[in-house]
Amino acid sequence: MSKNRVSRRQFLSYTLTGVGGFMAAGMLMPMVRFAIDPVLQSHGGGDFVQTELKVTDITEEPVKVDFSFEQVDAWYKSDVTSVAWVYKSGDQIIALSPVCTHLGCMVDWGADSAHPDQFFCPCHAGRYEKNGKNIAGTPPTRPLDEYDIQEKDGYLMIGPTKANTLS
Repeated sequence: MSKNRVSRRQFLSYTLTGVGGFMAAGMLMPMVRFAIDPVLQSHGGGDFVQTELKVTDITEEPVKVDFSFEQVDAWYKSDVTSVAWVYKSGDQIIALSPVCTHLGCMVDWGADSAHPDQFFCPCHAGRYEKNGKNIAGTPPTRPLDEYDIQEKDGYLMIGPTKANTLS
């Protein structure tokens, strides 16, 4: 038997500290796991999404291309449909985001009868040139974003957006 006796007060202090620590760990572990689990999951595939548009069908006239991809937010997966304006400029294929840089409305090609060869935003009459450059004197403050693109098996693949390099 030990000569250092534990008093009743010390015993209760040790016991309550141990039980309190165990309960705190039990509450914190799910929170920590919730925070770091999505980071630890492996992500397959790349950032590029294949469209149904053949590269040989792309002309110099901008055409609206719909594409879908699976978006994962922590544990929630959803299918998202997005749009790009695609055309050819010489041998280069251009894919522009349809989201107006002013307030996020969707731009349309040739929708303004006064300016049929420009992108037009109907929300505040914003206009862009064919290469996505914003026209001075209209609400947009910067050019339309551009999509990264690739070709795979003759079909156009659209990637993430980037700042416009054409204007």
